Amino acid sequence: MKPKTYGYIRVSTKEQNEDRQVIAMREFGVPDGNMVIEKQSGKDFERPKYQQLIKRIKPDDVLVVKSIDRLGRNYDEILEQWRLITKEKQAHIVVLDMPLLDTRNGRDLTGTLIADIVLQLLSYVAQTEREFIRQRQREGIDAAKEKGVRFGRVPFEKPSNYEEVVELWRRKQMNAHEAADRLGVSRTQFYRWASTEKIPESTLSGT
Repeated sequence: MKPKTYGYIRVSTKEQNEDRQVIAMREFGVPDGNMVIEKQSGKDFERPKYQQLIKRIKPDDVLVVKSIDRLGRNYDEILEQWRLITKEKQAHIVVLDMPLLDTRNGRDLTGTLIADIVLQLLSYVAQTEREFIRQRQREGIDAAKEKGVRFGRVPFEKPSNYEEVVELWRRKQMNAHEAADRLGVSRTQFYRWASTEKIPESTLSGT
């Protein structure tokens, strides 16, 4: 059976247009009937149409994608899909935006070797960049903390009648629900304030 050429097209949202990828596939020679178009966010990334396409691919078939990120949401996943298609399926991959990622040429040695090296290099660069970003974020947070910048939720300011209300609650002249209503906050927020007052546990357990 003659090998087939498939094109996989993915856009992240229903609003995005896939025309650019379709045109690139046609220019490469992918038949319209062999194009699989999927509108799936990178967040979910279940990609049912992609999974169905992979099951159809046979040895020596060609899978064409516009860019390498169509294969996965990160380079770990891209490497896994690359291994699945080229090693397990014994098929070819062509990445239109990166001509070196084409395993058709010299499959037994040069083409596959170069493509694998390029992909590994891209994976390393991406991983290194992620680590640099995390390091810069940590350094930025540490520097901000040294300057007194506080992170996290901005605390509620206690209303002007807080002392009056909490004193009534201490004396059990009103319960926590009534106190929270009087202050205009949730009972959880009231307890959070009250817990800093070092009020006896017997009082905190009251409703």
